[in-house]
Amino acid sequence: MSISFKRSIDLQKAAQFTFDNMYEYYQRLAPDWDVAEVLQSTEDLENYDILYNHEAVGVLRLQFESKYCYLRDLQVVPTLQNKGIGKAALNEAKRRSPALTLYERNGFVIQGEDERFFNMAAELSQSVS
Repeated sequence: MSISFKRSIDLQKAAQFTFDNMYEYYQRLAPDWDVAEVLQSTEDLENYDILYNHEAVGVLRLQFESKYCYLRDLQVVPTLQNKGIGKAALNEAKRRSPALTLYERNGFVIQGEDERFFNMAAELSQSVS
């Protein structure tokens, strides 16, 4: 079982995933919500695609403030729930830091890691913002 996390590039697609996964909830408790509402409420968060065997099967959304990491949303397709993906996502949330997020936003990619460090690289042609 291979579970990994990748920064969401297509936030519209991530919002659609959440809307589809939560459809019954929205119909019952928030019938005026649509994909646009989900996108608006999540676009300022740190959005990650959850990959299972290299296929997107969920979304993890985090927010960092001061020394805290807030879990804002965790979605996994129903057919893969209760298989350890959510637990892996929670562990990933604990490992993330604002510095890592800054590096990824500026083109750095994790090339490898161990229990203490991420080994990151970026193409030299990319500018830092």
